[in-house]
Amino acid sequence: MSYRHGVYALLLAVLCFVVDAPRLDSANERKRQPADRPEPVDVGHFGAVGDSRADDTAAIQRAVDSRVGGVRFPRGTYQITKPIAIELDRVGFTSLVGDGTARIVMAGPGPAFRFIGTHEGTADPQSFKENVWQRQRMPMVVGLEIIGTHEQAVGIEARGTMQLTISRVNIREALHGIHLVERNRNVIIGECHIYDNRGAGVFLDNVNLHQINIANSHISYNDRGGVVVHGGNVCNIQIGTCDIEGNMSQNAPPTANVLLDAADGLIGEVAIVGCTIQHDHNASGSANVRIIGRSEPRPFTNERRHGNITIANNVMSDVQFNIDIRECRGVSIVGNTCWKGYSHNLRVEDSANILVASNVFDRNPRYHYGDGAQAGNGLVFRNCEDCTITGLHINSVWRAPAGLILERCRRFNVTNCTILDCDNAGLLLDDVSHNRVSDCLIRDDRPGGEKTISLKLTSGSANMIVNNLLAGPSEVAPGSAHVEANLQPR
Repeated sequence: MSYRHGVYALLLAVLCFVVDAPRLDSANERKRQPADRPEPVDVGHFGAVGDSRADDTAAIQRAVDSRVGGVRFPRGTYQITKPIAIELDRVGFTSLVGDGTARIVMAGPGPAFRFIGTHEGTADPQSFKENVWQRQRMPMVVGLEIIGTHEQAVGIEARGTMQLTISRVNIREALHGIHLVERNRNVIIGECHIYDNRGAGVFLDNVNLHQINIANSHISYNDRGGVVVHGGNVCNIQIGTCDIEGNMSQNAPPTANVLLDAADGLIGEVAIVGCTIQHDHNASGSANVRIIGRSEPRPFTNERRHGNITIANNVMSDVQFNIDIRECRGVSIVGNTCWKGYSHNLRVEDSANILVASNVFDRNPRYHYGDGAQAGNGLVFRNCEDCTITGLHINSVWRAPAGLILERCRRFNVTNCTILDCDNAGLLLDDVSHNRVSDCLIRDDRPGGEKTISLKLTSGSANMIVNNLLAGPSEVAPGSAHVEANLQPR
């Protein structure tokens, strides 16, 4: 390289450095500047010890009140004696974050963490005040274990929040796991373990709440219910792909793994899909899914208005009632597998517009041991109207008047059902009117089963019973039905 070319190369390098220098300085300056939302700050910076003996209440409250936003809990056991209050409008966006190695021990009454927001609107964006978006949206609890050692300790409580998100949280030995009160919107609970609490696992307590998703969680062995709605105004509930079991106690009032009680409130727009739900038949009145609506007085009628519910593709067993529906309308029960309903696999009372389709109600020999043989497994509808029952497989209902019972029902369409090996009768219709029963297979092939009554209609009017294949005799009260083309082969 010539001398002149070398000089040109040096000048070019200097020029490039001069041009890039401001950009390098700017990048270094950005590194020195604090981020708009800093990384989570360790609670130890605020004096928390996490040794299971020190009272870390004040230190954790200082961390929240510092408005750092992300409050991180490293490995340790943090004992607190008063609720940690997260007043979202005051402290701004807040998340409580662990990696599964931090334990919070609530040694005092009340919730370990109490989220307090000011949202008073609906989920409609037009109903939001600007401060909710600017300071409060999506508070989070992630990756923590919460244990209650006080009899009134609660895991997490929330009121006035928007987009509360609880994920990978373990709550045990408290009164209630997650307690939602007053008013909340758009809650997500996912990948959680809510286990062995004295009250309810997830408790919607007289809350005005629309939009809640509960997914991919274990909710088990809570004494007063798994997912419990009591009163309030609750709509848009999705419970999916969860294992929910044993959420009842022999020493507590009757409850359910999923209990939606609108006797003093409003319930609607519910999906319970793809869950395993089971245990414990020894608890009085236990149920896997129990939904209690109410009839509202209207001119000339009591109108059923609670419902629009789907119960689909679940596996349910080992309780007094697998599915228990009262005073509801618009309930779809489709594609479920149920067994070991000690009183009933399905009970529906005082309800209307119910669809029960393509479910299996079976008695599997695998579970026919101990007191499993005592499960009755029956299905009954009482005081219901405008329902469709189709494509059911009902097998081995014992110690009941029949496999499927309709009492004081009208405008039912019962079609394409298989009812096998049931005690006393396959299908019993008692005081019914304007019902159609067609294209069903009803048999009892146990020894002596040829004497079992396949179909019995005790009283009623304007019914139709046609095109069924019956193995045993049928008994139809005179004048109660049009009966035609029912085959009883020898």
